Amino acid sequence: MLNYRMKRILRELLASQSALSGNYLANINQVSSRTIRDDIKKMNDLLSSHRAKISSVMGQGYKLNIQDNKEFFQFIEEELNEDAFDKHSIPKSPEERVAFLIKRLLLSEGYIKLEDLADEIYVSKSTIQNDLKAVKNRLARFDITWEARPNYGLKIRGTELKLRFCMSEYLIDHTDEANELHEIYDSAFSQKILDTILKIILKKLNNHHITLSDIAIHNLLIHIAIAYKRIHSGFQVDLYQGDIQHLKNKKEFEVAQEIVHDVEEVFDVKFPQPEVAYITMHLLGTKMILEKNRNGEGKAREVIDNDTYRLLKISLQKVEKELKLGIQNDEELFMGLQLHLKPAINRYKYGMNIRNPMLEDIKKNYPLAFEAGLVFSLSIEDEINIKMDENEVGYIALHIGAAMERKRLKSGPKRCLIVCASGYGTAQLIYYKLKTQFYKDVEVVGTTEYYKLNKFDLNHIDFIVSSIPISEQLPVPVIEVNAILGDNDLGRIRSFVIDNHKSISFLFRQDLMFLQQSFNSKEETLEHLTSNLEKRGLVDNNFLELVYERENIAPTSFGNLVAIPHPIKPQSRETFVSVCTLKKPITWHDKSVQFVCLLCVKEGSTEDLEDVYKLLGSIIDNAWMVQQLLRAKDYKVFTEMLDNIM
Repeated sequence: MLNYRMKRILRELLASQSALSGNYLANINQVSSRTIRDDIKKMNDLLSSHRAKISSVMGQGYKLNIQDNKEFFQFIEEELNEDAFDKHSIPKSPEERVAFLIKRLLLSEGYIKLEDLADEIYVSKSTIQNDLKAVKNRLARFDITWEARPNYGLKIRGTELKLRFCMSEYLIDHTDEANELHEIYDSAFSQKILDTILKIILKKLNNHHITLSDIAIHNLLIHIAIAYKRIHSGFQVDLYQGDIQHLKNKKEFEVAQEIVHDVEEVFDVKFPQPEVAYITMHLLGTKMILEKNRNGEGKAREVIDNDTYRLLKISLQKVEKELKLGIQNDEELFMGLQLHLKPAINRYKYGMNIRNPMLEDIKKNYPLAFEAGLVFSLSIEDEINIKMDENEVGYIALHIGAAMERKRLKSGPKRCLIVCASGYGTAQLIYYKLKTQFYKDVEVVGTTEYYKLNKFDLNHIDFIVSSIPISEQLPVPVIEVNAILGDNDLGRIRSFVIDNHKSISFLFRQDLMFLQQSFNSKEETLEHLTSNLEKRGLVDNNFLELVYERENIAPTSFGNLVAIPHPIKPQSRETFVSVCTLKKPITWHDKSVQFVCLLCVKEGSTEDLEDVYKLLGSIIDNAWMVQQLLRAKDYKVFTEMLDNIM
């Protein structure tokens, strides 16, 4: 059987179209290259009977070769199924160990010794002590601390309400459906129990014309199931009487009472009144009213008040001022954020957590939208002192990303007219060259001779490509080219068509690139990069402070060994990226990082912003490209690789 590390190696090889180096596989597993060689030897002994082999490619690394797809994929269907990374797997990375430690502490009713925790996951006591620093920070988000007693160990302390919020965050794999919930307490939950609770929830929501998203319903199911288990174990939430009285006046309290009544009848359990208020808080944190029009069609909406309207306007203006995305007047964006904002304010008010199973994908695939979400959330915080965590920011980013895509669709390709004096054949040659080079970005509406140009309506033309000089003033830009388009001609057209597109040399400067470094921490790496920028007069002396401010809101480690730190808002005098690659990975929040791009955007300008994020996003998402860039030892090799991406 494949062990945990072997499964991870196989997943990486399956996902890559190119060979992966032993160093890369060693770094993501935090073991030596020798261990990887031993693992692959053992894996090949097993794979050989399933018509597959991991081959060593000279100078490149390891590549998976499959001789019989059917037989091989029948094998991995069993080996690499969803429980390959479940709670029974031994955690290897710092992130996995932190999650494991939080689960163990939450589920333990007594003290746990560090030695016992270390023995459980085959690491040293010092490793556990180091991981507990991150555990302490995670638990602090829920106002949970721990008590340490000599010869006894650790035991966590916190209110029942906060403990439950923390349980819902860490005891369940929220990337899957609710059918995994019963794994929290061994067999305490059967699928029948979960299905019964879900049926009660859906019935009551339908009766009261309240609609929730699938994620919100799943969250509510989780919280009620945890409440059911905790009440059975003798634990109950404790709310101030004033809070309970306030919640009683809400329509959602009536719905919560009905849900609780049915759960009590079916499962013969008694929910005290604070528990009803607790469920009310969840309904308030996710609700959307379903209004029906004359045709009986439902439309989700939340009645917007003047304060919320003002908040939205101010925050979207802030996004536009800092990032200039041109989406502040998008009505669909306004409605989507309106539906999200009021429940988000309720969640903050009651100290509730919300999870976003798409968060990592949003940060990877829509980094600019995520930055806009941060700007939006910080504006909300400035106005009403409500702090949104990165899960909330991720949902806001989804709305903003959709608006950006709508804007892109509306703008469509640029419309071009070709003017040529050399005859129809040359005009056609230019026509097909443009279609080939810019098929998504340019619509060639026609060709004409110069003397017929005055007969064309240029109101619907974005630019003209002409093989002859045009001296007269026209209402649209003219790009003069050779009859046979060369690289320079195509470059000038590209710079016009693809807004603000810049070359790699503009973004990645040789004097700001530090390859194959030996730094041991995030702090050491950032200190080196920012001090170099300060010496060159590219940033002010508070730049590092602003970078850490951004990190504290949402870490910029994206997985795949990549981190893209940057200040909370544009600060520098130019737009550029300072790069640092490391010989060995460092821990960045809860991820391993070996490739650091310190992004600096010119203050008061968004030149190249989408192009920069698009380029960096393509690096984040490409394991093969990352390992190639980590090998680069000089500027020339590094930039040649990046030019291939562009």
